[in-house]
Amino acid sequence: MSLPSNTLAHWQAALARRETTSRSLTEAALDAARGGSEAGSTFIAVHAQTARATADAADALRAAGLPAPPLAGLPLSIKDLFDEAGQVTRAGSRVLDGAAPAAADSVVVQRLRAAGAVIVGRTNMTEFAYSGLGLNPHHGTPRNPWDRATGRIPGGSSSGAAISVTDGMAAAAIGTDTGGSVRIPAALCGLTGFKPTARRVPITGVLPLSPTLDSVGPLAHSVACCALLDAVLASQTPVPLLPLPAAALRLALPRRMRTATRGS
Repeated sequence: MSLPSNTLAHWQAALARRETTSRSLTEAALDAARGGSEAGSTFIAVHAQTARATADAADALRAAGLPAPPLAGLPLSIKDLFDEAGQVTRAGSRVLDGAAPAAADSVVVQRLRAAGAVIVGRTNMTEFAYSGLGLNPHHGTPRNPWDRATGRIPGGSSSGAAISVTDGMAAAAIGTDTGGSVRIPAALCGLTGFKPTARRVPITGVLPLSPTLDSVGPLAHSVACCALLDAVLASQTPVPLLPLPAAALRLALPRRMRTATRGS
């Protein structure tokens, strides 16, 4: 069993209409995270107990008729670069296996929890985020969903983040992007990925690759999903995306390519 591929807006509406529960969505995600074909190489740690507790709290909130925060009860995954209190931040490496657990949540995790997100677990990644391929010799490399038989790469460094979404282990994922680490796996795996402007989302509690270039961004099934997650990560009020009428758009179409010549 896995979480069906749908947008966050779809699951928000289904929860509001009581067509499903946060616990049901979370159990489906956990089932896939434990028993799916790529489960062993997608997650470095699965938080089954805390995920269920968070989901039950979201269901209780809705049952009481109280307003729900924007991500209430939605199962998400986070990359193994974000500090979580009591968890070791390994960055996909064995070198940090003996490191002390984080003393506090990163700002990103704090904001996700405040928004009601169910954190399913920590996703695999390229070791120390240093590659765009998604390979990991220690924890395995999750295979691209478009060609599992060949074993094509998922893209990186947020490789596990992408596969957690494509394989129904999470409704969306939070990764990091310095030179394409959200956008590459999103593109290779048929998802939407967004790299916000550096410093839009605080990187306090995020193990750095390049402190001046690192950004925190989402991988999900749609642009609207990424906009919602970006607003939460940036501590802003989510605003629905409004379509622009086609009549108001102006498009440029290049009709020929001019090749630069020496001296021009």
